[in-house]
Amino acid sequence: MPTRRTVLFDLYGVLAPHQRPGAVQRMADRCGAPVGAFTEAYWSARRPYGSGRYGATDYWTNVLRQLSRPADARTVEELRRADTDSWSRIDDRTAAYARSLHARAEVAVLSNIPADHADALLAAQPWLHTLDHLALSGRIHAAEPDPAAFRHCAVALRAAPADFLFVDDREENVSAAEALGMNGHHFTRPDTLEAAIDAWLPAHAA
Repeated sequence: MPTRRTVLFDLYGVLAPHQRPGAVQRMADRCGAPVGAFTEAYWSARRPYGSGRYGATDYWTNVLRQLSRPADARTVEELRRADTDSWSRIDDRTAAYARSLHARAEVAVLSNIPADHADALLAAQPWLHTLDHLALSGRIHAAEPDPAAFRHCAVALRAAPADFLFVDDREENVSAAEALGMNGHHFTRPDTLEAAIDAWLPAHAA
């Protein structure tokens, strides 16, 4: 059992911004499809892609077929690259804050992210490897709010659920973590995050 508690961060919406504005429209234009139809196809198979049940080629072939567009290798790769790039940013402020917590707590990430996106992000952001654990849905084959994703973190860090503070901008994911016995913080802005962690860590000091 670790002597320190763990702050478990979601990635998108906390340590990283959500998808780049305009990215979905540009991908829809590349397919020659209306943005509404593209958005529906894009999200319909996202969960199995994000949890590693689909690879990128299978995912994009599925999307293009739903749109009645040809799923040739060039189009699939162009869409895959555009999609990966659209989720590639990091929020420097919250990322720096997360790294600064190492002196006081274990720091880990639990994120819904396809495996190929994870590979690209880790190559571009090597500091993520300095964290105590990375639970990336495309690699662990479980995505939030599936309880298996949270249980994976507890097992990997050899900790009880009560030893975690899970931080996410999606209330349903926070609720799922709390249902398993983790502490939760619904992220809305950095200053309230820092106050919540400051209030939590002293009460759970070893």
